Amino acid sequence: MMTFTLHLKSCPPSAARSLILQKKPNIKTMSSMAGGSRAASVVVLHRSLAPAFEKFCQANSGPLPLLGRSEPAKWTLPTLGTVPDTRMGCPQFRKYEFGACTGSLASLEECSEQLKDMVTFFLGCSFSLEEALEKVGLPRRDRAGHGHAGAYKTAVPCASVAGFCCPLVVTMRPIPRDKLDSLVQASCSMVGEQGQPIHIGDPELLGIKDLSKPDYGDPVVCRPGDVPVFWPSQLTSLEAVSSCKTPLAFTSAPGCTVMTRLKDMEAPASCLTPERIPEVHPISQDPLHYSITSASAIQKIRELETIIAIDPGNRGIGHLFCKDELLRASLSLSHAHSVLITTGFPTHFKHEPPEETDGPPGAIALAAFLQALEKDVSMVVDQRALCLFKKLVEEAVEQGVLKTQTPILTYQGGSAGAAQAFLCKNRDPKSPRFDHLVAIERTGRAADGNHYNARKMNVKHLVDPIDDLFLAAQKIPGISSTGVGDGGNELGMGKVKEAVKSHIRNGDVIACDVEADFAVIAGVSNWGGYALACALYILNSCEVHGRYLRKAIGPPRAPGEQTWTQALPSVTKEEKMLGILVRHKVRSGVSGIVGMEVDGLPFPGTHAQVIQKLLDVTRVSV
Repeated sequence: MMTFTLHLKSCPPSAARSLILQKKPNIKTMSSMAGGSRAASVVVLHRSLAPAFEKFCQANSGPLPLLGRSEPAKWTLPTLGTVPDTRMGCPQFRKYEFGACTGSLASLEECSEQLKDMVTFFLGCSFSLEEALEKVGLPRRDRAGHGHAGAYKTAVPCASVAGFCCPLVVTMRPIPRDKLDSLVQASCSMVGEQGQPIHIGDPELLGIKDLSKPDYGDPVVCRPGDVPVFWPSQLTSLEAVSSCKTPLAFTSAPGCTVMTRLKDMEAPASCLTPERIPEVHPISQDPLHYSITSASAIQKIRELETIIAIDPGNRGIGHLFCKDELLRASLSLSHAHSVLITTGFPTHFKHEPPEETDGPPGAIALAAFLQALEKDVSMVVDQRALCLFKKLVEEAVEQGVLKTQTPILTYQGGSAGAAQAFLCKNRDPKSPRFDHLVAIERTGRAADGNHYNARKMNVKHLVDPIDDLFLAAQKIPGISSTGVGDGGNELGMGKVKEAVKSHIRNGDVIACDVEADFAVIAGVSNWGGYALACALYILNSCEVHGRYLRKAIGPPRAPGEQTWTQALPSVTKEEKMLGILVRHKVRSGVSGIVGMEVDGLPFPGTHAQVIQKLLDVTRVSV
């Protein structure tokens, strides 16, 4: 019998005591494994590598959930049981020498002498996806009982430890779109976070080129209407063993498991708290991409959306509102690596500067939080206003509103391909420089090509063609866009232009014709920028979303890291930011006053209250 050092944080003592191999353990294929006993795959390494491999498993617990390990030099070879008929005569172990697989073995008995200096690790196998599929009424599509469903090497690197450095391996099942939520919730209710997918959508986002050519096992065919869903696979351990190039190692053969007496205990759905219930939401159609976060986080973001949707100017913006645009925009931004923000509405065309106080504060507040998430952030503004925005950003850093300066760019158009050249490296649409564009209270082009303020005054002569970047982004896979507005004439509001024409004063003339993927409607556009920052805090403090972002590898980020909290908008910081604008003679949009107000509303009271309400929702534990 083996002696185990157990690593079973989530198992009750009774289950831990039962984690021993049967005297005649069964070897079964993963794809035909029935419910009941717990399956484990095996990795056998020299004792000198055991500490590093244990840390590697702990650092990559998604694909490598460590159930237990033998004590060094205390190996007693178990007697292998018979193999099910479906695998009769097939090898059950792989032998590795200096990183290369040099053979397959039906038994390790002939290696008993070498095994005396080795340690055996038992890794929990992927739970039976077929059981989760059956639970939501989906038939299995792999060849039941024959081989095992395909698994793929990805371009996602695992967290490295010592000599263990390898790509994540995943398994895939095609799921009809209308079953995504129920399937993900069923799989998580069965085994908790181990049942949570790490990617839903286009396989190329994981670096997988061809689903018909798995690196292990047999392919499962996608049908029209299916979405590929990926889970981490314990076959990552084979890549890890190969990477360390140790003189001798053994692993379970792909598809083979050792059965233990540890039972798979299904947790009823009622045991999943709102903080653990996953929900699936689409964030991109090209490439196809879905995100996951918890029901609790979603509820809080919906509360933020409600707070900013009040209409203090009685403009009729409630008719423009589309539910969950803030949620989808923030989910997309959470996945982004490089974000380009634009703002600037020269409504006061008879004054210098013509900009208004709505827009820049929201843009800088969002930039501050994106910086805290370690994303690349740039701004693009009118050439005419470049000096003003450079001063605003410099002083925002000096006043502690923004941590570091952001690059400030300009775009003046030109040739037909100028927008694509600006957005993409070497003009190549397969290599975008930015993966999300955000417009906050940025003047938007109307159907006649002009730019109008709310009073139907044309300000096109003060505006550079930044709208063209949003139009070009619609044709470049991998770039998403968000527009934040409060009147329908802002960039991105083309998504709701029919409602603008019907319900907003002068809407038939001023409605922006350029749409964004997500249209966030707010009573004041700055509020939309603040809400996006708060929503990103909520998402990145959510364990469900955090695990999905990091693909279940590497250490989780501490919920609500101190730098995130400091980067949130606050009444004090936003008052400072408005003060900076006032010092540069930037005027309120409605009244034209140079003073501590935005859109005719005083900062003390109206804006301060909205900011505080957003923070009160955000800071409650997710």
